[in-house]
Amino acid sequence: MKKFVLALGAVAAFAAAANAQTVVTDTDGNGTFSIEELTAAYADMTAETFAAIDANADGAVDADELAAAQEAGTIAE
Repeated sequence: MKKFVLALGAVAAFAAAANAQTVVTDTDGNGTFSIEELTAAYADMTAETFAAIDANADGAVDADELAAAQEAGTIAE
């Protein structure tokens, strides 16, 4: 029984990791994400990737732009 519980725990941990999503935090609370905020969540974020995600070129990424980039595979979910 102990082995079963340990195995079940390992499977649950793996499933949680597989379903984990990257969390982007709006640290300044302005409702959009800066390149610094996205870099904190995506270590490989570049200025070029940020510009591609920023569809309206306003210098910030809003929730819709972030979701579109995730759906397009530009960045991971």
